[in-house]
Amino acid sequence: MTTDTPSPRWGDYLEYAVFAAVFSFFSALPRRVALAVGAFLGEILYRVDVPHRRIALYNLALAFPDRSDAERRDILRRSCRNLGRVGAEFCHLRSLTPENVRTYVHVDDPQRWQEGLAEAAHRGGLILTGHFGNFELLAYAHGLLGHPITLVHRSMRNPLVDRAITSLRARAGTVSLAKKSAAKAALRALRAQRLVAIPADQNQTRRYGVFVDFFGLPASTTPGPSRLAMLSGAPVVPVFLLRDGESDQHRLVILPEIELVRTGDREADVVTNTQRCTAALEDTLRRYPDQWIWFHKRWKTRPLGEPNIY
Repeated sequence: MTTDTPSPRWGDYLEYAVFAAVFSFFSALPRRVALAVGAFLGEILYRVDVPHRRIALYNLALAFPDRSDAERRDILRRSCRNLGRVGAEFCHLRSLTPENVRTYVHVDDPQRWQEGLAEAAHRGGLILTGHFGNFELLAYAHGLLGHPITLVHRSMRNPLVDRAITSLRARAGTVSLAKKSAAKAALRALRAQRLVAIPADQNQTRRYGVFVDFFGLPASTTPGPSRLAMLSGAPVVPVFLLRDGESDQHRLVILPEIELVRTGDREADVVTNTQRCTAALEDTLRRYPDQWIWFHKRWKTRPLGEPNIY
């Protein structure tokens, strides 16, 4: 579990109290009722959070300029409803067990999944993923299925909430590594033939990212998966947990391993391989646009000389 979180401030205790109350409320509801309430709250978020809705619709216009305003609004509405369900399901993670997890999570291609696990037992495995579908359930369910994950994550600003989330993840064997200090620990995990998951779909500062194409625009992107794969020799496999419609059913989707280049020019190879990873994320997003969090300012960091677009 990550331990490099700052000491809490007085305001953090108030935020944590709200978090704990909401968590307890949803945990006390029957699962399907909780999901219905979550979807309803997601609908309210879509309607009342005008500043974030404006950002999300701008992102959708950048990504899908050929779609109508009505189509983009419908994508965002469904995305918000999914986000509400994700929050409700998070509050019910403790009810999942190795015996009942397959009631909700189905492996899309069992043969490819087993082959990937067998390969990881020899070389370790890098799971390339993002904030798609139910991203919190991905690592948790994988652990309950007998294959725990080491997760590189961005620590929350509130250390009390961050600690509660990482503690819950740990119930399924997930080891959480704070992103800013994760490189060495992640490399050790890969060399110990563990599975390491890295969400690679969020904006990076210019210091930590490399610019690659994402929906036709330069996007500052984490090179972490590429660098770790090149150092460790571990395969990079895109994996997502995607929701079936508006149900409580999920598909564990495993895509083919990303073919990495190794020309000897390390920095150029990092950019090329990061582009290949990003292309896999974009392809999934194009097919399931309503299962991503569009509020995020994905193109916030611009190449030198370019103006801010938000």
